[in-house]
This record gives sequence, C-alpha cells and structure tokens, in this order.
Amino acid sequence: MTAALQLPSLLDEKHDWTVDDLASLPKDLRYELIDGRLILPSPTHFHQEVCAELRSMLRPNCPPGYRPVIDVSLAVDQRNEPRPDVVVGRMSDGLHSPAPIEGALLLVEVVSPTSHFRDMHAKVRAFAAAGVGSYWVVDPTFAGGVVLTEFRLGDNGQYDLVTSTNKVFTTDVPYPVTIDVPALTELLEEYRRAERDR
Repeated sequence: MTAALQLPSLLDEKHDWTVDDLASLPKDLRYELIDGRLILPSPTHFHQEVCAELRSMLRPNCPPGYRPVIDVSLAVDQRNEPRPDVVVGRMSDGLHSPAPIEGALLLVEVVSPTSHFRDMHAKVRAFAAAGVGSYWVVDPTFAGGVVLTEFRLGDNGQYDLVTSTNKVFTTDVPYPVTIDVPALTELLEEYRRAERDR
C-alpha cells in the first residue's frame, strides 16, 4: 500500500501529533503542525499570488543575511511545526527544513476562510512563545478589502496589536518596509471580477 493510501487512516487514528510523528508522513506532503493538530493546507491561486507580492514588497531593505521566502516549515517545539506563508529568515538556515524559528525576523500569514482562527489565535500564541518579534496577518476576508494587522512582541512575552490598516502600510520594525495594501485589494477585486465573468 502506498503512503498516499495510508494517510487517511493515519489521520483518522491520530488526534494529537508531535514532530516525531511527522516522520511517518510522505516526504512531499505539505503540512503544518499547530498545537498538536495536523493541517493539510490547500491554498488558492489568489493566496499564492498575494504571498508572492508580499515577498517582493519585503525584499527591498531586507537586512544583510536575511531573505523573504514563501512557504517554509519552522521548527518550534514538539507540538508545533508551522509553515508561515512568508518568512523573513536567516540565509544560513536556508538549506534546512524545518528551519529553526529562532532565525525568523518576521512572519506573515495570509488568511483563508479556513485558517482565520489559527492565524489570529493559535499561531499568535506559538510565535510569541518562540520569541518572534514581528508577526503580520494579511486578511482578504473583510468586506472593505484586504487588511494588514501588525503584531509586535511585548515585554510580557505576548503580542501587542500595533496597527490594523487597509491603507499603505509603512514601518521601520523589524526593518524599513512599505506594503501596498490597496494593491492587494485591487488584486482581490481582479480575482472576484474574473470569477463573476466566468
């Protein structure tokens, strides 16, 4: 029996996963482990294009030795191996998977209808506990368009919500970055128009 055929029975039997259990999965399987829960993401074209646009916007001014990359697994602890949509991480960790989360300067998640709770709650806790200084959530599910929410790690070891905007977003933390949120909203509208015209 192939690994692909064994996977549904593995998923039915397991309710609380650890990183040790991940060795039993097919090597080419895309997954995340969040709070012991195995998640098999299935991103849309729009989702992946937003990630690519964000990566391009994060590249200028990126500190030496760091690069923004898409869809990388990060080693956190026994019950968490997330796969953020965009990671600004150390190049020295770039040949390893999962990469150590300690090398992440910034993590960005693009919300999908099925990931909203994880991105805004479970991952916030996991990333804060791991000490990642900056976490952004890009949410295209709002009626008014795409919204970027910026979290920064506070002195109490938890994230503080710094800003939430659908306008052009500019920050110096963790390095000088400008994100054209209205351009992401226009991209969303292009996809919606294409769907209506189908």
